Amino acid sequence: MQSRKDKRGTVAKTKWKCDGERLVIVSNFEKRGWVRASPDEDWNFYWAAVGTVKAIFNPDTGYRLTDTQVVNHFPNHYELTRKDLMVKNVKRYRKEMDKDGGVFDDFVPITYTLPADYSLFVEEFRRNPSAVWIMKPSGKAQGRGIFLINRLHQLRKWGKDSGKVTSVSLKETYVISRYIADPLLVGGKKFDLRIYVLVTSYRPLKVYLYREGFARFCTVKYTDEVGELDNVFVHLTNVAIQKHGEGYNTKHGGKWPLKNLRLYLEATRGAADTAKLFRDMELIIYHSLKAVQNVMISDKHCFECYGYDIIIDDQLKPWLVEVNASPSLSATTYPDRCMKMALINDILRVVMPLKLGAAYADDGYGMADPAGGGAAGGAGGGGAGGMGAIESRSRVGGFDLLYDEAVEQEMERVRQEAKRPKKFSSRWR
Repeated sequence: MQSRKDKRGTVAKTKWKCDGERLVIVSNFEKRGWVRASPDEDWNFYWAAVGTVKAIFNPDTGYRLTDTQVVNHFPNHYELTRKDLMVKNVKRYRKEMDKDGGVFDDFVPITYTLPADYSLFVEEFRRNPSAVWIMKPSGKAQGRGIFLINRLHQLRKWGKDSGKVTSVSLKETYVISRYIADPLLVGGKKFDLRIYVLVTSYRPLKVYLYREGFARFCTVKYTDEVGELDNVFVHLTNVAIQKHGEGYNTKHGGKWPLKNLRLYLEATRGAADTAKLFRDMELIIYHSLKAVQNVMISDKHCFECYGYDIIIDDQLKPWLVEVNASPSLSATTYPDRCMKMALINDILRVVMPLKLGAAYADDGYGMADPAGGGAAGGAGGGGAGGMGAIESRSRVGGFDLLYDEAVEQEMERVRQEAKRPKKFSSRWR
């Protein structure tokens, strides 16, 4: 049973809170022997909704987190997870990279924010009048409020009916993106990928990539016919939408494990091209996080498990669709529930030793051996503020260490040290 010592030196159980009764989260807490905190008690671990995190970090509340408290969102996570802010930050990052001579392919489709960029969008639309565009509310999820257009008058009509193109509040901001009209298909159906990414620190940046993602499929075969632009079962992969389709399969939930997709691609497109695709997706994750690194508040009490949504076109080029701050943890099938149970377990295996030290290590429930395995780099043990031995591993459960800036900084320091002329003191006097 997991425990810690209080100020008097006696053993105290870890106390948790959770917004909503999420089975996969609560089950993981209970298997560790953690105890639910009462409303008037302090907590050690809080799986909180984004609104709760906003209240926790609101300076007007006077609430201050202690060294024994961990929460599952960074204070301004929305810099990456709001669609309009993500696009803004990536565009800025791209300009900075171009200025510094950096080179990388665009990984976000051409996107404009409405109403602010309406005139710019109209210019782009007229340059490519045959293109299809996809319209999304900046702050909503699960496919709500999304629609496709291929004529400018459709947007004008929508704006006239809703009053949102010429006058709109920040909460009603939309993004409009060039639609990936040539998606990679499997069995004739469109799909996208859900990939889980764990960030334990932004300064220095430390990122883990989960191996057990999945593909989400539409229930109706893909077509780019104009008459089907309004058919959400052809174009939108969100499970919240597809589960209402006639062709929805309750046995597999329209999902395919990422490892199965990789095997399929290796068989149909070749091992080399498939390996490049997966490397390119890792680069998307890296660059998107670097794009927000300087604006993100890297609070030591926080971590974040992001749900990356990526779509692949028929040339095997990946495109970032969006990043979710609260990826769905509800299970649609038994394998889905097992995967998400393991995901939460592995998140806790990484985060708790890192944030709260060895006193919070597990006693027998899914804990990796701190003495086993290889280190992720010479500086990995001290980069993100007091991590335990478990944090130095390059693999924890289903997570692989994707990037550790502390290690990179240490390696650069060693390289610079090696370039300096060595001073020798003569033994001759």
